[in-house]
Amino acid sequence: MPSKKILVDSGPLIALFDGSDKYHVQVKSYLQTYQGVLVTTWAVLTEVSHMLDFNLNVQLDFLKWVELGGLAVYDIPQDEIGNIREMMSKYTNVPMDLEDATLMYVAHTQNIKEILSIDSDFDIYRTLKSGFLDNVLRES
Repeated sequence: MPSKKILVDSGPLIALFDGSDKYHVQVKSYLQTYQGVLVTTWAVLTEVSHMLDFNLNVQLDFLKWVELGGLAVYDIPQDEIGNIREMMSKYTNVPMDLEDATLMYVAHTQNIKEILSIDSDFDIYRTLKSGFLDNVLRES
């Protein structure tokens, strides 16, 4: 039986590794009971590392956690950048950044229906098949 998969946005990852973040306890509590695979993209890893730049050791702890399998990192092929750019151009009023677009692309290609996020933008975004994602952090 395949494992359940959810997408993970940068906000919850930052909160998980920053004990002073207001979402730290909520995210940590959710992840302690979650059984499945957390899926993200390189764009998310880049943003998280940048936002954790207040402490190199915290950045290194985050990368070690990823290395040990804390996340599955989906690699988007270069020939799919056009689809990501197309999604971003649809949401210029929000706007959709590269990180969010990569997550929506993965949701579409991997048929993932849930996301762990602190952002309300994912209440607006739709996949290429016009599907919405359920934000599991709001349900916890």
